[in-house]
Amino acid sequence: MKINTANKLTLLRVLLVPIFMFLLLAENSVCHIAALIVFIIASATDAIDGYIARNYNQITTFGKFVDPLADKMLTTAAFLILVYYGKMSPWALMIVLAREFMVSGIRLIAAADGEVIAASFWGKLKTVSQMAAIIAAIILMLPIFPPIPAIIITNILIWISVIFTVISGADYLWKNRGLLKM
Repeated sequence: MKINTANKLTLLRVLLVPIFMFLLLAENSVCHIAALIVFIIASATDAIDGYIARNYNQITTFGKFVDPLADKMLTTAAFLILVYYGKMSPWALMIVLAREFMVSGIRLIAAADGEVIAASFWGKLKTVSQMAAIIAAIILMLPIFPPIPAIIITNILIWISVIFTVISGADYLWKNRGLLKM
């Protein structure tokens, strides 16, 4: 099976996750800067692979499945490490994970019916807001920033992304409520 360019970029994002984690878990600023660079590259592949898939007719069922999974792996890894460092509320992480499990469940039900649910506008906005919050949080972890304002700014940005996460989850639930027959 030949893998198209869009799917190669998605797989690259998956492969960058453990590298990002290793660097961010290292307790020194040089590794955190390297982690930031890896995260930005991985985040950029999300936009680039979508652009290539849409504009060069490379949309595949594999891509529709793996692309959101790669996003979840990248952002969840970052959020877990931010909680580990005390830079993010575990409650915010729980809300994000609940939404991700719910949407994944809806996608599994749709797949059982032979349907593939692509990312919605709200889902994409959720991902962008999460990635932006994570980038800011990593930058603000650097010792050049005073800790108190840094944690306040980080929390504001993370909670904004959580709001978009909730809106996105509600949107998926509403649009696919017909799949949840009782």
